[in-house]
Amino acid sequence: MSDPARRPPLMPLDDALARLLALAAPLGRTDQVSTFDADGRVLAQDVVSPLQVPPADNSSMDGYAVRAADVTAAGVELPVTQRIAAGQSGTALPPGSAARIFTGAPMPAGADAVVMQEDTETLEGGARVRIQVVPAPGQWVRRAGEDVMRGATVLHKGERLAPAGMGLAAGIGLNQLLVASRPRVALFSTGDELVMPGDVAPQDMKPGAIYNSNRFFLRALLTRLGCEVSDLGIVPDNRAATLAALQSAAHGHDLILTSGGVSVGEEDHIKPAVEQLGALDLWQIAMKPGKPFAYGHVRRGEGDAAHFMGLPGNPVSSFVTFLLLVRPFLLKLQGATALAPAAMAMRADFSLSKADKRREFLRARRNAEGGLDLFGNQSSGVLTSAHWADGLIDLPAGQTIAEGDVVRFIPLAELLA
Repeated sequence: MSDPARRPPLMPLDDALARLLALAAPLGRTDQVSTFDADGRVLAQDVVSPLQVPPADNSSMDGYAVRAADVTAAGVELPVTQRIAAGQSGTALPPGSAARIFTGAPMPAGADAVVMQEDTETLEGGARVRIQVVPAPGQWVRRAGEDVMRGATVLHKGERLAPAGMGLAAGIGLNQLLVASRPRVALFSTGDELVMPGDVAPQDMKPGAIYNSNRFFLRALLTRLGCEVSDLGIVPDNRAATLAALQSAAHGHDLILTSGGVSVGEEDHIKPAVEQLGALDLWQIAMKPGKPFAYGHVRRGEGDAAHFMGLPGNPVSSFVTFLLLVRPFLLKLQGATALAPAAMAMRADFSLSKADKRREFLRARRNAEGGLDLFGNQSSGVLTSAHWADGLIDLPAGQTIAEGDVVRFIPLAELLA
């Protein structure tokens, strides 16, 4: 048995993340993609607008374009000299007249305000209009360039695109965008105890056998991060099979990701296999769940290697470790600049009297009263907690929680996007 006094100290999570990110050089590959297909992709260059938006002053309401100086009192009647719909252009507005105008239509020269139709009364079949309010100059007018100025950088290199950004790019006329290529990730699980759902019925499961849940959520998480995933299945617990799987995975992939088998037991073959084919650094991280973690590389040619990451086998440990360590690593490979999830301060509507020596990530959920509830069983094997929760409480080591305390909460929506 090893001497606890001789074990290296646990590595703080922030130190582990800093070490990982220092090793995650952006891949440098790019793709030209349709703006329709750019959701979740990371921009490889700034997006500069070739035009201004809107291109001209236009109406933000259905109503009447007027010269504000012509309407000094409620009840003024004006002749309607033209009708301007969106996509059309009107003529200069004569003094003492109004133009029927619709949302998005360009303002006629001379007009400086819009009176919405609810504040007017049509007369003589629309030939004249009674203005029931006194408009201020600029009322209900969208100014040219108030959204985007020509030459403005509207999206930045390293930004991960979301639907609004895609719309913004389309709004300045871009049908294609230059983005970082997708990281190529090889995923496999290790363990003779693992069974795929559908291969064996629950009543026929052998003693000690478990269904492989990690493979499902890890693949989904990788896909959400924009990765190209090669699912290599379950690798048996023997050295030859592990070596073969790693050698195959190294070619054509940027990262090899595994779950389970990163301990030092007789059936844990990942460590010696990675060391034989490259290098491996086993980290014991001061976090709960998710203490065991491995980082290394597998050679695929002279001076060239694939990154390797080994996650713990317990499902919640694997899930949380992926979110906090693998996710930012993959984003940096794509050149993303925003790597850390946004957290918020929230009230704990529960108490936690037992402190842990490690930094804890507790599965919690927001309640209707604006506070947080804690899942009752925080074991690293209880995947129900990750499904039930909508976020993680980031609890410093050695700290307890009293009901009403303010805690740091990271919404899962931030981590799963």
